[in-house]
Amino acid sequence: MSAVERRLAELGLELPPLVPPVAAYVPAVRTGPYVYTSGQVPLVNGALPAAGKVGAEVDPERAKELAGVCALNALAAVKSVVGDLDRVARVVKVLGFVASAPDFTGQPQVVNGASELLGEVFGERGQHARSAVGVAVLPLDAPVEVEIQVELVPEA
Repeated sequence: MSAVERRLAELGLELPPLVPPVAAYVPAVRTGPYVYTSGQVPLVNGALPAAGKVGAEVDPERAKELAGVCALNALAAVKSVVGDLDRVARVVKVLGFVASAPDFTGQPQVVNGASELLGEVFGERGQHARSAVGVAVLPLDAPVEVEIQVELVPEA
């Protein structure tokens, strides 16, 4: 077990299996020292634990928790292409999409669920640039979707 996965266990979390694509894309791509993930929705065992718009059908605090699930799914995608999460030198960027009710403006607080999880897992290496965007609808009627970019430690 990698140090990152041990840290997840300390936090009471477990790296999930890789979420299979729901369309014509791959979960993650490596180019040079970077890995880019596709957007990850909060699927757990193949199902969405909540659906709908944040600020309407989904409470913002629940959406924040689901953003953390998205981040875990993104880490599983990273692991699928690098084999070991200890190879992550730093999280570079997080992009979060929040399916929002028309009057909902708390997208940054929702995406904090992903950012805070990455910070707890990676410490200083988890500090990143970020965007949090409100959208009308997301795939599968997910309330939140997150993608990440990480930089890898150079190979020996």
